[in-house]
Amino acid sequence: MQAVHTVKDIRDALASAGTIGLVPTMGALHAGHEKLIETARRECNSLVVSIFVNPLQFGPSEDYARYPRTLPEDLEICRQHAVDFVFAPANDEMYRTPQLTFIDVTRVSEHLCGKFRPGHFRAVATVVMKLFNIVRPDYAFFGEKDMQQLAVIRRMVADLNFPVRIVGVPTVRESDGLALSSRNKYLKPEERKAAPVLYGALQNAASRIASGEHDGAKVRQEALDQLAASPLIRVDYFEIVDPLELQPVTDIRGPVRIAGAIWLGTTRLIDNVTAE
Repeated sequence: MQAVHTVKDIRDALASAGTIGLVPTMGALHAGHEKLIETARRECNSLVVSIFVNPLQFGPSEDYARYPRTLPEDLEICRQHAVDFVFAPANDEMYRTPQLTFIDVTRVSEHLCGKFRPGHFRAVATVVMKLFNIVRPDYAFFGEKDMQQLAVIRRMVADLNFPVRIVGVPTVRESDGLALSSRNKYLKPEERKAAPVLYGALQNAASRIASGEHDGAKVRQEALDQLAASPLIRVDYFEIVDPLELQPVTDIRGPVRIAGAIWLGTTRLIDNVTAE
């Protein structure tokens, strides 16, 4: 495995690399990232994992400064999984001058997390496009836990005719259902104990839909009531949306995504499931 820190070096290293797979991450790798890496390793001749905590996608009051940075441990995980290259650029390598050009995927980014994190998906789409232009992958792998991010990237690639196949990888969970996230380590013990309630509410909502309930407002309210029963939880949103453009669905007549975001103390958790 080779760690690479400049755009020139990663491009030179991949000049004759065959089929290239990219797993974009912000580091602090966990079993969910390992699933992405394992999936990519099976599909590609040359595998690149990028590790870059993108400052543009954090709001002024968000956790950029304290976001976990564990590069030595991340490199060891990548080595164990036969990653070929880890691209870990510094901020001034990715943003040599102030960024004036951005990718804005409208509509898909407007609801759910986009409502509560203005500018977040604009920054995500921009840094992913930069990574695509630097690495020039044939495949790129993203976790389904970050469902809105995945939808934004898929729409960006389709709209801009970008020659990369986007692969979604199922969410990896703890034994009690909590979706793995680098931010889970922020949780205090009592918050960690309450955290699986979000997945429970998502599962119950999916079960209600599977049993024939078409009234989205009713399903949503039942889930909100379930979340409200936990005094530690503050809800950002709990929504039922269409799978492609993530617009709210009130009359459920086909496949939908059910998505939620909650706060436990100072930690924001997101999760989603499919229902039909």
